[in-house]
Amino acid sequence: MIRGLRTAIYRTADLGRAKEWYAGVLGFGPYFDEPFYVGFEVGGFELGLQPSEPGATPGGGGVVAYWGVGDADEALGRLLGMGATVHEAVQDVGGGIRVATVLDPDGNAFGIIENPHFSAGAS
Repeated sequence: MIRGLRTAIYRTADLGRAKEWYAGVLGFGPYFDEPFYVGFEVGGFELGLQPSEPGATPGGGGVVAYWGVGDADEALGRLLGMGATVHEAVQDVGGGIRVATVLDPDGNAFGIIENPHFSAGAS
């Protein structure tokens, strides 16, 4: 049985740079930090970073995980200020739920969701 999001993994060509970028986005450092994987605990879930395979291009084509935020516009502005680029602008998808995606510096799609109906992890 599916029990909800546990981990979203983003591939990166530069693990150190990605770790710094995501620490800035989240406002705290990782709980697990090894050369093969960096993990951040985010509201009971995990955001993981893994080095790309040699010769592989990180980002693009993968699954998009949407991370809860209190205000989608504010979160989008903050991400853009940190070097992300807009992939899909904030849009209302019904019921007061608003989503957007940005591309991180490695081209991974990073989703945000403002969902007033979802209270787990509060924010």
